[in-house]
Amino acid sequence: MDLSADFQQLSLAELKAKSPADLLRLAEELEIENASSMRKGDMMFAILKDMAEEGVEISGDGVLEVLLDGFGFMRSPEANYLAGPDDIYVSPSQIRKYSLRTGDTVEGVIRAPKEGERYFGLVKVSRINFEDPEK
Repeated sequence: MDLSADFQQLSLAELKAKSPADLLRLAEELEIENASSMRKGDMMFAILKDMAEEGVEISGDGVLEVLLDGFGFMRSPEANYLAGPDDIYVSPSQIRKYSLRTGDTVEGVIRAPKEGERYFGLVKVSRINFEDPEK
């Protein structure tokens, strides 16, 4: 079933806020296989992946933690800013391009994890500390 007409944009925060029953309903509408046996996080990944493949833009936000290796993760306040499966990967090139630092609040377009990846990935930065990144 094509629900992409109903969703032009979807927020990761909106999806996280849904109950497992609401997620299951959405997963079933999207005809995701084995949705009833999935954990909430796995169901969210499957829904996001399906919607991204349909061309729905997915947004995410969080507080950045830059690691020693040069990449970083956007952490969520719901997880007390600790590492978790809902973190969003930020590449070293984006960190350099926008001079991002630990503690910056970042919003942007994200993508579902690719095969073999564990985290959502930041594709495009739309706001840094609630301001336009080009400032």
